[in-house]
Amino acid sequence: MKPLDLRTVQVVQYIKPLREGGSLPAIVKADDGFQYVLKFRGAGQGTKALIAELMGGELARAIGLKVPELVFMMLDDSFSKTEPDEEIQDLLKFSVGLNLGLHFLSSAMTYDPLVTPVDAYTASKVVLLDSLISNIDRTAKNTNLLHWNRELWAIDHGASFYFHHQWATWEQHLTRTFPLVKDHVLLSQATQLRDVASEIKATLTDAIIASIIASIPDEWLRHESDNLSPDAMRANYHRYLTSRLERMDLLLKEAEDAR
Repeated sequence: MKPLDLRTVQVVQYIKPLREGGSLPAIVKADDGFQYVLKFRGAGQGTKALIAELMGGELARAIGLKVPELVFMMLDDSFSKTEPDEEIQDLLKFSVGLNLGLHFLSSAMTYDPLVTPVDAYTASKVVLLDSLISNIDRTAKNTNLLHWNRELWAIDHGASFYFHHQWATWEQHLTRTFPLVKDHVLLSQATQLRDVASEIKATLTDAIIASIIASIPDEWLRHESDNLSPDAMRANYHRYLTSRLERMDLLLKEAEDAR
């Protein structure tokens, strides 16, 4: 299967860290002249967070949600040598090589559920997407949503697919639903879940899923603690997503009951 046509850019300037998250992402400038939020492979969850970010973001885009452009970002070893902050210095040092970036949305505001209404159709899409990818990080405390140009943008999917942190037990997750949907920041506004569920099942074809998974770089799929090959991991991601789509009716009922 042909992977997505994601661009690869080179980091040319480290601008500033974003200290809102524990992984210390940063705003950087690339050789194409644009600014990006750089997600580091050397951060706490390593490349597995980048894999979740890539898959979650591109699945969101595939079902019609607004997502900043995702790009592969090459980071060389020069930045760690001039960084005075020891924590950031180590992060840069351990992140040399291929990382992931999101196009920086200048002047975007963090979504506040008490200030900005979201239409029921969009809210329903976000809720069911997060049930599908087991995204535990879209709560009122940390919405991981931006309001930009009067539109809602979905960001930060690195906490999704949490089963991949323990490949030995991953198959146990194939038949599970997503009880944590009860804490979803948009659940109360998601009144079109049934219509959206049918649309997502029709939109996320096997070809689209396979193309997204094929985009995961091999080097992100190699870990000393895992005995699986990159192709085996891709097959497992594919099986997980197809099993979730097959259980969409259960995910839908769970979300409706939680509402």
